[in-house]
Amino acid sequence: MEQYKQEFIEFMVDCQVLKFGDFVTKSGRNTPFFVNTGFYRTGAQLKRLGEYYAKAINDKFGLDFDVLFGPAYKGIPLSVTASIAISDLYDKDIKYCSNRKEVKDHGDKGILLGSPINDGDRVVIIEDVTTAGTSIQETLPIIKAQGNVEPVGLVVSVDRMERGQGTKSALSEIEENYGLKTTAIVTMAEVVEHLYNREYKGKVIIDDKLKAAIDKYYEQYGVKE
Repeated sequence: MEQYKQEFIEFMVDCQVLKFGDFVTKSGRNTPFFVNTGFYRTGAQLKRLGEYYAKAINDKFGLDFDVLFGPAYKGIPLSVTASIAISDLYDKDIKYCSNRKEVKDHGDKGILLGSPINDGDRVVIIEDVTTAGTSIQETLPIIKAQGNVEPVGLVVSVDRMERGQGTKSALSEIEENYGLKTTAIVTMAEVVEHLYNREYKGKVIIDDKLKAAIDKYYEQYGVKE
């Protein structure tokens, strides 16, 4: 596993973004782990988060694209911090763009924030965690309405590796349904691999009992591919 992935897993633990216990997801699933990106709350945290996204984007898609699009609302700061990180790490100037929930009819008019999207632009979409496809259904029409635009891919922070609407993962379904490449900074399999029976800051985060609970969860909700 790449060093930046290991660092990102520990970073999520430190920021209390990645938690283990007894939780209920939006879809009503009882889960032994939870990812809440709302716990990235400081400038220093966002700076590091942007760097991890930049490395994942470069690994999967390279830097031959024009716009980093972050859907409102959580995608807005992600598009900003990741585009800054791409500039700092790779000396590549990528435009950032997001959408408004409501169209603005005065001043800086329209539905977009940041850079406009122009004919011929190649666009990477950035989001927080794996989506079941609902957000993409809303985002792609906005991007494609701007002209002859090529959506290149989607990057999220964590792939929960759960089934989407069918038997495949949500990210796999997005690739299949929309022809969009997808990637994540880390997958939950990588999280478990890195933390299982390993002491971090004086504590074993995933012990045998928690590992058994995670395995049981994936037996019920994991990808069947």
